[in-house]
Amino acid sequence: MLAGLARDGGLYLPETWPEFAPETIASFAGRPFAEVAVEVIAPFAGAALTRSELTAMAEDAYASFGHPATTPLVQIEPGTFVLELFHGPTLAFKDVAMQFLARIMDHVLAKRGARATIVGATSGDTGGAAIEAFRHSDRVDVVILFPDGRVSDVQRRMMTTPTEKSVHAVAIKGTFDDCQALVKGMFNDHAFRDRVLLSGVNSINWGRIVAQVTYYFVAAAALGAPDRKIAFSVPTGNFGDIFAGYVAKRMGLPIEMLAIGSNQNDILPRTVATGAYEMRGVAATSSPSMDIQISSNFERYLFEASGRDADLVARQMQMLAQSGRFELSAEQQSSLRQDFCAAAAGEADVAATIRETLRASGYLVEPHTACGVHAARTALAANVSADTARVVLSTAHPAKFPDAIEPITGARPALPPLLATLMTDQERYPVLGNDLKEVETFVEKVSRAAGAHA
Repeated sequence: MLAGLARDGGLYLPETWPEFAPETIASFAGRPFAEVAVEVIAPFAGAALTRSELTAMAEDAYASFGHPATTPLVQIEPGTFVLELFHGPTLAFKDVAMQFLARIMDHVLAKRGARATIVGATSGDTGGAAIEAFRHSDRVDVVILFPDGRVSDVQRRMMTTPTEKSVHAVAIKGTFDDCQALVKGMFNDHAFRDRVLLSGVNSINWGRIVAQVTYYFVAAAALGAPDRKIAFSVPTGNFGDIFAGYVAKRMGLPIEMLAIGSNQNDILPRTVATGAYEMRGVAATSSPSMDIQISSNFERYLFEASGRDADLVARQMQMLAQSGRFELSAEQQSSLRQDFCAAAAGEADVAATIRETLRASGYLVEPHTACGVHAARTALAANVSADTARVVLSTAHPAKFPDAIEPITGARPALPPLLATLMTDQERYPVLGNDLKEVETFVEKVSRAAGAHA
């Protein structure tokens, strides 16, 4: 958890998958979210955290959520439900994992008498969630890189208005993939990494994935699992949120199918269809968090789908870096099509889905969630039985994307009272070039860990 990315550039995964018995899964129904989180996370924590420590952290993490169910379900049509993951302090699903991760990191660092410098890249929501989660930390400084002009005003302001000296939002002249490459560059610069005691909270951090697994179990148990079949449709760019669903499946949750909901940057649906992962240019859309060509967590799935063939995955990642594409093995292709279906929603599809859902059920979804609804109505409908409960993960509150929603519906969604001053609070952030040395210099300047280390 503290390392984020392994020193050889690889991603961490558990050696074995813990598995829950059907009666354990059934017992999750109706229990508080924090309680289920402890059950799900405990097998991965092992002896590193006691049950009482985990319980205290889970209860504290989810106390700030604005709904008693933490992640409530709302039915939008027969057999189809929306899982609202946006009731945390920054109105995005990232809060579910980030609030928990911040508490575990602080706890472990305090135990060790250590500090850390977190550097992350964001396509929109991760940055605000990380800054909100760590802004009161005594042990951690946070630097978040975001693509200049490519996140919504609300997303940007959630990163740039906090006043604590330990949190820093930095605009980078480039795309999200450029920001992500800079973060990887910092992790691979081992001398720099050691000087600032670098850590990461992007979805490459295994702790993030583990904390996201909880809501799959909570939603499924509420809808009658394991006795009732269930499928999930997940808006995804970086493959982290949907990989957490795959983890839940490996842990015994009977998920019939996972649908990848993509926008017009359709690299994952193309991979499912063709068996080749091939990068193309990134188009700016109304769902900016998914304007991605490098889905970091897909590497984790390829490892599992190849029977844990690390050499094969390393070669594929090398090919991606060199030529922007690689072929999946026959075994990987077969597993991928068994576990996942996929659909890409163009901008016209997104607008039509938002309008149709609002007309039919009175329920407003934002553009990322609309990609998930579109995938549920197309890909899932074609791949699961009629009696299977379908759950669309709603990744953000509509008020985070008012400029996208207003032209579609004619109404501007309002921010909750909690964030009433967000649009008038003063912002602070530097704009830096897409240059590793320039960014490293900035990070070293603001890191208390670097000062203590020196």
